[in-house]
Amino acid sequence: MLNLPNILTLLRVVMIPVFVALFYYPTPRSNMIAAFVFVLAALTDLLDGYLARKLKQTTKFGAFLDPVADKIMVCTALVLIVEYYSVHGRDFITDFSFNLLISIPAIVIISREILVSALREWMAEIGKRAVVAVSKIGKWKTTIQMIAIAGLIWRHNNIMIYLATVLLIVATILTIWSMIVYLKAGISNMMEPVDPAKSAIVSNK
Repeated sequence: MLNLPNILTLLRVVMIPVFVALFYYPTPRSNMIAAFVFVLAALTDLLDGYLARKLKQTTKFGAFLDPVADKIMVCTALVLIVEYYSVHGRDFITDFSFNLLISIPAIVIISREILVSALREWMAEIGKRAVVAVSKIGKWKTTIQMIAIAGLIWRHNNIMIYLATVLLIVATILTIWSMIVYLKAGISNMMEPVDPAKSAIVSNK
């Protein structure tokens, strides 16, 4: 079970509290280091998937833990960012409404993660998990999202904050787009009659 790809995934989980501690650590460069740790964790996501396929070491444990680690990492980062800019946003940006351009995308992205995760779990229950497999749009969304989050964590200057916010908005648009794609892929299956026996099993989980 603990092959190299799974170790990298577990490492990503371990890096989350490290990233949180650095985010709040009161030193001038802690935000830059926190951004670096976040990017490093994001890169392990690319690497573990590549190695799992290359080395033919895909496991059920890895298939479960990898998306969970990603969602915990992203949702944690977004919550920290929203909290920080709601309190300290005016240190960088005088327009308070600018914070809405961060908080609203964060809500959309987190909501999408919950919805798609629930959809994938349900599709897996009926043996059609492949119908909602990760799409190219989802991969682009993830890449842009990670860059945006890293920039908002680093917050080197106002230009970086503005550019990162623009990327976060782009990621949000792709988030909605990919969510629609996933829902369209699964909607026909949702409308199919459900076997009462299977329905009881799913509802009791």
